[in-house]
Amino acid sequence: MTGPRPDGRAAFDAYLAIRHRLPEAPEGSAFGRAPHLGAIADPFDVVLFDAYGVLNVGETPILGAAARIAELRGMGKRVMVVSNSAGYPKRAMMQRYERLGFDFAPDEVVTSREALLARLGRDEPRRWGVMLGPGHGLREFEAIDAHLLLDDAAGYAAAEGFLLVGSDGWTVERQRLLAASLRDHPRPVLVGNPDLVAPREGGLTLEPGHFANALADAGLCAPEFCGKPFRAIFDLALSRLDPAPAPARVLMVGDTLHTDILGARAMGFASALVTDHGPLAGEDIVAAIDRAGIVPDFVIPHI
Repeated sequence: MTGPRPDGRAAFDAYLAIRHRLPEAPEGSAFGRAPHLGAIADPFDVVLFDAYGVLNVGETPILGAAARIAELRGMGKRVMVVSNSAGYPKRAMMQRYERLGFDFAPDEVVTSREALLARLGRDEPRRWGVMLGPGHGLREFEAIDAHLLLDDAAGYAAAEGFLLVGSDGWTVERQRLLAASLRDHPRPVLVGNPDLVAPREGGLTLEPGHFANALADAGLCAPEFCGKPFRAIFDLALSRLDPAPAPARVLMVGDTLHTDILGARAMGFASALVTDHGPLAGEDIVAAIDRAGIVPDFVIPHI
């Protein structure tokens, strides 16, 4: 979406404002600090990674991340990516990770797009209007009746529900059309990426969660979220592990308190907050944790 990009403090304040829509979880009381992930990984069988701000920033890999994954594999750890990056088909995601130097297998990458598709497989048939960038069209949504939301008000009126999947190409006018359509006729809104922002090379970008929460703040819908910090995406990741690990043996590594760390706490996982590359980069981490009331088990600068 065009316009000024939010900074980390504005994004943090925005997460505080929507805390009532996020899962409840034990707050925690204290955290430890470590120089990197290798210093804390030993007690865990499974390490779950957020992507943006942890493994990569946009299309740029974070230095040392691929080597750390290889080190964890050598220690016998199972590794997975659990990402709210819903705007890309799975094949494109795997090609990206290969290009960035990571060796993840398809079953090791779990996205909120996959959680959304699983949710749609349980829903009654309806015609969906989809917020999604035009780059890959509606690939992977062929099994449902769906059309892209563009600049024609008739397309919004024809939808029986809305899927907010990827915000590339989304505009102020399209948000206005969506809000007006919901005001005229309330319908379900499913959100494939609950993130408010994502770190990319040029700064933070506004993600579908931002637009969904704006609609909710206006009283136009009660969005249903299909990614972190909500349970469905974590359950999908655990379903791919045999045997399933005990929650205390799982470590979630992420850069956002209100998605990665809160989601981990709600699931009973341990958590590590990465501070160097995401929306908290350069911020007072102790103050942020205190304001959020969401305490990770560890704080590390990078993985």
